Amino acid sequence: MPVEEQNKQMNISMEAPKRAFLDNILNYFKKDFKTKKFLLFFIVIGILIVFFNALFFSAPRKFPVGYIYALKSGQTLTSVSNNFEKLNIIKSDFLFKSFVYIFSFGKVKIIAGDYLLYEKQNVMELAWRVSHGKLDIVPVKITIPEGLSSYEIGDILSNEFPSFDKNIFLKLVKAGDYEGYLFPDTYFFLPNMSEEEIIRIMNYNFNEKIKGIDSSLKSFGKSLSDIIKMASIIEEEARTEESRQIIAGILWKRISIKMPLQVDSSFKYINGKTTSELTIEDLKIDSPYNSYIKKGLPPTPISNPGLAAIKATISPKNSPYLYFLTDKDGNMHYAVSFDEHVANKQKYLK
Repeated sequence: MPVEEQNKQMNISMEAPKRAFLDNILNYFKKDFKTKKFLLFFIVIGILIVFFNALFFSAPRKFPVGYIYALKSGQTLTSVSNNFEKLNIIKSDFLFKSFVYIFSFGKVKIIAGDYLLYEKQNVMELAWRVSHGKLDIVPVKITIPEGLSSYEIGDILSNEFPSFDKNIFLKLVKAGDYEGYLFPDTYFFLPNMSEEEIIRIMNYNFNEKIKGIDSSLKSFGKSLSDIIKMASIIEEEARTEESRQIIAGILWKRISIKMPLQVDSSFKYINGKTTSELTIEDLKIDSPYNSYIKKGLPPTPISNPGLAAIKATISPKNSPYLYFLTDKDGNMHYAVSFDEHVANKQKYLK
């Protein structure tokens, strides 16, 4: 082979690896560029999804957690959707109606009922609930302690149920003379219960509880009204069975001798003050509940007593005492005379 031909073939064989190397580098950058484009595409899509979700899909920032929406029979999807938007339940009227349409297979079905918004939910979840009637109304455990007034019970219920109207509750209690007859107990109330239904349940419980002592109530010789008024005071003044019975004996004795009851607990019902907060001016308040200046029992019970206080009221313990006080540690101290009572005050309350 001529020298020139040999040189030519040698150059070709040397160029081949160079071209291969350059092709590999070029392909690598082309591949990397496609990967970057691919990743960039998904990053943009992700940002758009997050933005869309924040703007339309997710629950509004002021979503009314705990609110009960009453979807009435005959309401249109448009009216429900508009209401949801006004109440900050959804952000997008269009999305909500679209999902309802999808979930009801094009029939635009919405089911009437009371829907509890127990937590923040997105527009898709809400559309599913409305189109399938998922009310999520479950009973809530509420404990009403002994000795609370209707005002205090109203506060507890208001804190638990956003739709509960304390003013309506108090008006119904007053109109029906239910103060003292709302039995303290643990209840399981539905969040959509009306104020009237709650009163009815608590009063029914009261009537059921006292059936067990019905014969004792009747044989005591006092009206049920007077017994519950006195029990509401004893519930506030004592904590043990023995002290309740002794104080019941003292207070019934004061009534029999036409002596004012002179109990500090009545002021809690007048102005919310307890013994340690009372002033001389408080004792002069012109109120039918002021047991320092009005003789006899108050016009209504001052609290809702439990069964133990009611039982103590109709099983008073006779004693020589006419006065009593509770020291700072909750211990009871009794006195036969007023001078002895003043001495107890000096000794245990200073």
